[in-house]
Amino acid sequence: MLAIVSKYHHWLHGQWPDAKVEKLPVSQANGTTNIPGTYIVGDLTGVPLLKFSADTGAKAVQDILADTSFSNRKHTAEVADIVIIGGGVSGYSAAISAKEAGLNFKLIEANAPFSTVNNFPHGKPIYTYPTEMTPSGKLQFGQEVVDKESLLTSLQADAKRHDINPEIANVTHIERKGGHLHAVLDSGERISAHRIIVAIGRSGNYRKLNVPGETLEKVSNRLIDPSQYQGKKLLVVGGGDSALEAAISCANYDAQVTLCHRQAEFSRPKPENVEQVNQLVESGQLDLKMSTQVTEITEDVVNLTNKKGEQQTLANDEVLLATGREAPLEFFRRSKIQISGESSFSGWLAFALFMLAMFALYDWKGYGFVNAFWSTFTFPNNMPEVISGLGSWWSSQVEDRSTLIGTIAMSLKSRSFYYTFLYTTLIAIFGWQRIQRSKTPYVTVQTSVLFTIQLFPLFLLPEIILPWIGYNGGFDAGWGKAVGDALFPSYISAQDLANHVWPDWGHPRAYWHAYSFIFAWPLGVYTVFTDQPQVAWLAIAVVQTFVIIPLIVYKWGKGAYCSWICSCGAMAETMGDQQRHKMPHGKNWNKLNMLGQVILLAAFVMLFIRIMGWIYPESWMNSMFNLLLKGENQNYELVNAFSWKWVVDTFMAGVLGFGLYFKYSGRTWCRFACPLAALMHIYARFSKFAIAADKSKCISCNQCTSQCHQGIDVMAFAQKGKPMVDPQCVRCSACVQVCPTGTLSFAEIDRATSQVVKTGKLAASRVQMAEIIEVKNV
Repeated sequence: MLAIVSKYHHWLHGQWPDAKVEKLPVSQANGTTNIPGTYIVGDLTGVPLLKFSADTGAKAVQDILADTSFSNRKHTAEVADIVIIGGGVSGYSAAISAKEAGLNFKLIEANAPFSTVNNFPHGKPIYTYPTEMTPSGKLQFGQEVVDKESLLTSLQADAKRHDINPEIANVTHIERKGGHLHAVLDSGERISAHRIIVAIGRSGNYRKLNVPGETLEKVSNRLIDPSQYQGKKLLVVGGGDSALEAAISCANYDAQVTLCHRQAEFSRPKPENVEQVNQLVESGQLDLKMSTQVTEITEDVVNLTNKKGEQQTLANDEVLLATGREAPLEFFRRSKIQISGESSFSGWLAFALFMLAMFALYDWKGYGFVNAFWSTFTFPNNMPEVISGLGSWWSSQVEDRSTLIGTIAMSLKSRSFYYTFLYTTLIAIFGWQRIQRSKTPYVTVQTSVLFTIQLFPLFLLPEIILPWIGYNGGFDAGWGKAVGDALFPSYISAQDLANHVWPDWGHPRAYWHAYSFIFAWPLGVYTVFTDQPQVAWLAIAVVQTFVIIPLIVYKWGKGAYCSWICSCGAMAETMGDQQRHKMPHGKNWNKLNMLGQVILLAAFVMLFIRIMGWIYPESWMNSMFNLLLKGENQNYELVNAFSWKWVVDTFMAGVLGFGLYFKYSGRTWCRFACPLAALMHIYARFSKFAIAADKSKCISCNQCTSQCHQGIDVMAFAQKGKPMVDPQCVRCSACVQVCPTGTLSFAEIDRATSQVVKTGKLAASRVQMAEIIEVKNV
């Protein structure tokens, strides 16, 4: 049984890449952070390219100049306009722009100007692409590929030409005090400024293997001159461009190179580097150890272990750990700048209070465990009477339910009305903000469709339109009555319904059933799991769940429902838009994806029990089912709390689903627990939808993966140039939109060959939009 479950998990979710996302300081598109006046530019924004580094540095100064509060600053000799921390490409770009603007600025560098470039290996090729990109500011790059020495000479010449002279000092952290920002030096000195730009790059510690012998003198973390390894037995550890370039350079200097990488294949390096490594392996100049890790380093040997557990000992003179640097997170922690995936005490407190608020909201909405407390407040039952005190016109309208005002007055007695109104309003507000931020046709159309569906079929139709039709006799006779009885059964007797003897506590029919026009089974369980079978809703559910949804998923992917129709997706794509980066990634979190399959299985088990209860109405199955669905059995009050209504609908979809928005992104319910999404995961395994990638454009910046609020390792597909077909994808467009090189695009593929058949029509990438405009202009 476990073997079957394991194979199913592998088929559905386990076979896809599951890399974690590196922790980085959180900054907005313009570089701003949670500390007002502080900007982050360069490599720490997540894009490791020279042109982008220069661009972010110059744009940060432009953003500062456009800030009215900066324009109205008080000029004093003791307070600099801008302090720039870091003398690399982004720092110098900012400094040049600041000088051009006539600002009083200081550039602080801990080591030497352009030290990162200076520490590159001798002759290292450096790519200055995208070739068509022209960075903002005066710091520009010419050739597509230059060597380290030429680039360094050019950068130093630019610094000299603009007369930019850094102050050599080490900044430990940033403080905001007395209305100004302060760069605190390790000497204790404070340099005050109106704005601070952090351009320190990945100046943190080198990543360690944490194995015995790692601190030996023969172990180094960077390659300066490959000729120093000539004739020596060298082990290079790593799988990125730096590792491959080091191995290639040293092998060409007749070093006996062994390249060790823990993964089964190279996914991050440039294709040309992988090709050169393979050529050296074929010629016998390089030994390649894949799926292998270092377990121990001694003076004379290194011990390796592969994924099968087989051990190997190699004679060794030198070890080069080309595993890269970590971001200098301690600097940001001391500066109290937010780091992705980390929370402070105040953050946890806010999270706990928000969760408590969500519990209160959903308990109130569902007449829950503390309903006796909520009932002491007569809201919303007395709202029509409260509003009646505002004027005689309203009072006269309320007395006649056939008027629109009268219908609305009765809706005001319903808790679901206020909840749905709030829900719709939030989607409208945050949806508009999302459209303004993205400025892509895809997001504009998608968000508009989501709001339209939320406004009409999920709010106006059940809460106002259908009740108004009913009060005006639309469901009293003929086909109208047939439709009303089939879809919106009455809460009152047929005689009272015919005589228009309306109840005072609400609408006479279950107009809320209209939600199931959108919420397909197993979301819309309450129109399927009824005491007596409702044939119309059963037919609708079957067509929705097993005909329409499979067809649209096959054509457009799971996201055709999750990000274009579903109200949970509507809120996630709007209110949750700026929380995407908070979704946790990795193998352990991916295992939790299977929770939805468990809930889906429970839905099928309940469906079986419900059908058996219909067949055998006198059996124990009916009472058991009501206990499982709504927890309405007075003899089992403790068990009631574990019913579908409270566990799945209220706690998981409501309290956790929304309570985790600002901690783990807006898709926690959708990704981990939604039973309909779990069913669509199965459908999506046969879908023609994919996200295509142009491998030649991928720069391994990881922006796509970090922005995926479904936890997908998008970059792993892009690096290989393979279509991304992980069934978790909800085609939200975030990965396509944030890609700085226009690598990704929505596509339809041939499942048999994985070849792209056609790409999406709605533009979702700003880079691709700019390229199209440029081509048209030419």
